[in-house]
Amino acid sequence: MEALERANGIRSERARLKQQLKLGDVHIIDVLSDPPEYVHTAKVFDLIMAVPKFGRVKTSKVLEKCRVSSSKTIIGLTPRQRRELIEFLESSS
Repeated sequence: MEALERANGIRSERARLKQQLKLGDVHIIDVLSDPPEYVHTAKVFDLIMAVPKFGRVKTSKVLEKCRVSSSKTIIGLTPRQRRELIEFLESSS
C-alpha cells in the first residue's frame, strides 16, 4: 500500500509539473538543469511535449538532434545529452 501511495503522489506531482510547464510557470530548462526527485524516472519526451509549441514532431526532432532516445528518462541523461538539450532549448526560446 505504501508503494501505491508513493506512486500516486509521484504521478500527481508530475501532472502538476506538466501543467506548470504548459502555463509557462516553470521552464523546461530549469527542470532539466536541476530535476526534482519525482521527475527522475519521467521520460524526457513527455516533459518536452508539455512545453507550449512542442508537439510530437518537434519534440522528436529535438531529441534526434541532441542524440537522445525517446524512451530516455530524465535521470538517465548523460551530461552531454543534458547539456545539448538545455543549449538547444535555450536557443529555440
